[in-house]
Amino acid sequence: MTHKVVHLSTVHTTFDIRIFHKECCSLANAGYETVFVTPHPADETVHNVRIRAVPSPKNRLQRMFITTFLVFRAALRESAALYQFHDPELLPIGILLSLMGRKVIYDVHEDVPNQILDKSWLHPWLRRPAAWLAHLFEWVGQSFFDAIVAATPAIATRFIGGKTTLVQNFPLRGELETPDSPPQSSRNRQVVFAGGITDIRGGREMVAAMEKVPDSYNAVLKLAGLIYPQSLEASMRTQPGWSKVEFLGWQSRTQLAGLLASSRAGLVLFHPARNHLNAQPNKLFEYMSAGLPLIASDFPLWREIVGKVDAGLLVDPLDPDGIAEAICWIFEHPDEADAMGHRGRQAVAEMYNWDSEFKKLHGLYQRLLL
Repeated sequence: MTHKVVHLSTVHTTFDIRIFHKECCSLANAGYETVFVTPHPADETVHNVRIRAVPSPKNRLQRMFITTFLVFRAALRESAALYQFHDPELLPIGILLSLMGRKVIYDVHEDVPNQILDKSWLHPWLRRPAAWLAHLFEWVGQSFFDAIVAATPAIATRFIGGKTTLVQNFPLRGELETPDSPPQSSRNRQVVFAGGITDIRGGREMVAAMEKVPDSYNAVLKLAGLIYPQSLEASMRTQPGWSKVEFLGWQSRTQLAGLLASSRAGLVLFHPARNHLNAQPNKLFEYMSAGLPLIASDFPLWREIVGKVDAGLLVDPLDPDGIAEAICWIFEHPDEADAMGHRGRQAVAEMYNWDSEFKKLHGLYQRLLL
């Protein structure tokens, strides 16, 4: 018997790495009829996943109210065996589906209360009450759901242990590997950041660090992703270091693999915000899977992941001088950088890969759908 399963999101992009490429595609390959209800231009089927489109919202308020209702209506029309939702603003929808007798999983990507405490668009006086309400809503909501899926160990500790399955955001094995990638000594002196570029993810510091890298290196920072908000992009373009930046915009997975194979190091310079300290960014492991040494924020958890296998350099993400020194060290020590990249790739092959995580998700589905 083929079970229909539906994933729901109003916040994430259609081809989000965790939701679409890892979870939905893996479930489809395992034989589930898999549907993803999300804002998208039109209905279509990609990699055996049927995308059920709803109109894209024009602003945050429209997304939270109108788009949420449209996603709920589309979800009901699918009449699935199991629903998995990915955004805290869909908690009411998850509760309604549960009250209607449907099996429901809440997939928690972020530590939402801590994330709210760092929201720049929310007035400082409102952040703590909003964070407390988010914590309360998640805590109460979990009693309605059949299971919680947590993206990190820190998130998992916030929920009922017997209901919670840890499914970490590790990379697809081999997806970003390029077997014939040249050694460090043969590559251009370029470093890369791939993903959403924001102030709190080190957008300004990366550009400031490039200003401090000596001109004699002819170094380039390649930014692969979109910059949020537009005002940040305008501000970054005024920094002197922008002359050493190549802004590529969004890149396909194939393009990203080629970009990583031609770079000397991958940057992950998140600020020490509450939600970042125990986060496990996808890009941290993707760089490692591509054999690319890391220049990453010196957080205790990241020190454990990166330092344990000596896969890169750890720096103060708020110190452009220290970041520039790390970039120069990578350029000046190509053999050591190659060895770091090799150790990172081995760690992904042995420990930090999606194969092991999907086994846990698949096992949860099998238990819920017995």
